[in-house]
Amino acid sequence: MNINFKKIKNTIIFSIVLLLFGCNTPSEKHLELEAAQASLDKNLEMYKKVWDEIFNNRNLDLINEESFDANVVALATSDGDIEGLENFKAYYSNYIIGFSDAELIFVDLFGQGDKMVKHWRFKGTHDGLFFGVPATGKKVDISGTTLIKMKDGKIAEEQDFMDFLSFYTQLGLM
Repeated sequence: MNINFKKIKNTIIFSIVLLLFGCNTPSEKHLELEAAQASLDKNLEMYKKVWDEIFNNRNLDLINEESFDANVVALATSDGDIEGLENFKAYYSNYIIGFSDAELIFVDLFGQGDKMVKHWRFKGTHDGLFFGVPATGKKVDISGTTLIKMKDGKIAEEQDFMDFLSFYTQLGLM
């Protein structure tokens, strides 16, 4: 029995090369995942930039059709859902007017597909009218979470969760 070790060695090397290069061939699924991740990364970047500008630079004009879906919705507010750009803008203007030094800090922002989650911190001095409540002069420092849905690269829906008891207590209203 004559064993050709050179032939066996070449066959093993060829098999390893096929395995290595075959695994790195981009499949349709791999390309779809890369495209989805690129879309998510773009949404995350845009979202952070828009809300930084709205709160930290007091630019409510960014609540527009370039960044927000025309039928944008803020879910589960005490007065019901806020629907449409103008209502959404009026709702969030309460924070800018009520807290002239309002600061929105992104603790974390992540997502999957068209859904994102923002962990945030809000700080400011209540020195203006806030949803009809006259200025208390009190400082607030609260944190919360926002569930976000994107649609065609625009913000379509948001739902905020925070400890309202702590918020109202800090305002001196409880």
